[in-house]
Amino acid sequence: MGDPEDSVTAAVVEAIVGRAPRVAAAVPVTAAAALGRWRPDRRVRPGIPDPEAIRALRELPGWLVERVHGALELTVRALPPVAGASVGLGSGVSGTFAFASASTEAEALREARFFEARWPGAAEVIAGLVSRLVGDEAVAGLLGADAVGDEEAVAAAHGAAYLAVAVVAAAAVLGDAGCDKVAAQVGLGLGVASALLSSRSMPVVYEEAVLAEKRVEYRLPAFGSMQVAVREHVFALTEGSLPEPGEFADNGLVEVVDGGVLVRTGRETGVLEVRMRVLAEPPVKIDTQGWHEVVEVSWPARRGDATFEGPKHYNHRRIATPPRPGDLRVRVFAYGRDDVETETYELVVWEAPPAPPVVHARADRLGHRLRGEPEPAVADLPEAAYRWIRQSALSEAATVTVVAGSTLREVLHAFGADIREPEPIEDLLDSDLEFGPWVAVSEVDGIVLAVEENGCRGVQGEVLAELSRGGRAASMFWNVNAVTRLSFARDGELLASDEIGRPLGADPEVAAAVEGLDFDDWWDRYAKGLVAVERFTGRGLTVDDFDEIQEAGMGYPLADR
Repeated sequence: MGDPEDSVTAAVVEAIVGRAPRVAAAVPVTAAAALGRWRPDRRVRPGIPDPEAIRALRELPGWLVERVHGALELTVRALPPVAGASVGLGSGVSGTFAFASASTEAEALREARFFEARWPGAAEVIAGLVSRLVGDEAVAGLLGADAVGDEEAVAAAHGAAYLAVAVVAAAAVLGDAGCDKVAAQVGLGLGVASALLSSRSMPVVYEEAVLAEKRVEYRLPAFGSMQVAVREHVFALTEGSLPEPGEFADNGLVEVVDGGVLVRTGRETGVLEVRMRVLAEPPVKIDTQGWHEVVEVSWPARRGDATFEGPKHYNHRRIATPPRPGDLRVRVFAYGRDDVETETYELVVWEAPPAPPVVHARADRLGHRLRGEPEPAVADLPEAAYRWIRQSALSEAATVTVVAGSTLREVLHAFGADIREPEPIEDLLDSDLEFGPWVAVSEVDGIVLAVEENGCRGVQGEVLAELSRGGRAASMFWNVNAVTRLSFARDGELLASDEIGRPLGADPEVAAAVEGLDFDDWWDRYAKGLVAVERFTGRGLTVDDFDEIQEAGMGYPLADR
């Protein structure tokens, strides 16, 4: 097999170039734009050693392959032959051979695969010819570089131009080899174009067209959260790639870089969820409650639309700065940099004239260290013992009830459960509409631990009072809407029950249970409530306790009340 770049004549190149505009004009705008934007998934398919063009064709959406084939069929069929175009193709495989195809496979893909099996290397020959063509000065004007219009128009011009050159080249090569199957010609051309487009940049005008569309659609205020990539102890809110970080010696948290800012993290690498709000006006007040470090800085946006880098399949909602140039102000809130398990960030952005940096809060040890200041003493926080809740099945909604002085049977009776009828937890989770509320229990050292995943029976005052008849009981409830309730009962009497952080009455034992817990700081509020439950009852729910409950795998459905 020869090199088509050396052997294909100028007449062949001229014929292909001359016919490309006619084919490009026949490509539907929607399909052309989808192809222009398309970036194939290049994962290796085990056991399928396809050429690049066939693999790219497999990865295209089925609707796109069928739409292009249907739209181009008559136009391609009418193209006259191009003598000498199949140089380097070889004579093909003779005899019979097996060929498997799925019934749902698009005709263009099936015929392209068949031709490649009949003439091995055909896709490579066509790809080499097209690569030569798109590098030719005569073809440069056909490739959509000078396209005008909105995002779809530019993407369509880009996709249709490469597709047309590749389809005409494929039709010329296959036709000269004696194959008049339009489906194979379109299929191989589409595969070659897709593979080639995946390595080519969009036209220069495309980026501005995208930005213009975003400017029309952008509304303030905007808010959202993203799973953000952390590298070498930083994440970036920028218009471009991640710049090299500095020392963060000025404020210990934020650094202004070209087109955005870098934020210094406690963890070295991984993924963090970061919230961001973009305001139409400057924030009225500065609320540093519950945050360790708060710093604000200014930076000039070159074109706008700065965003975070992160794995796309984790993004909750893409959030970006206004898609226009101008001066921006950002206030960065950080919590938990000294304990990466709780590390959290929020950024508030608004348009404002440049102003000096301001440090509103400076409390974590990392910030002091980066600023060259003496580090504060390490705080021994009791709620740290319950931070495992964040990574457990209880993280979003649960009630944990601890009972001292009652038997397991008495606890289940107070909950309204039948001790004779436990059910597998897996079934209870899958059939919650049928079974209703349920509780899982464990007895440890005379203390009964009751766990309700997404349930709240232990919150009810009469239930907790009944649970405490033999001594004392306490419960902590929370849900996904940040609603909470901390409750205490003793000797059959409900002592206190309210939203966490609100006054819980004058009982001295309740007061002792919540003493020193900073409920105004909303971080770890659930964990702080569990500390109070442990103090009041003498026992808490440990991660080992919860693991044992899950390993036992049994729960008790609760009767309606």
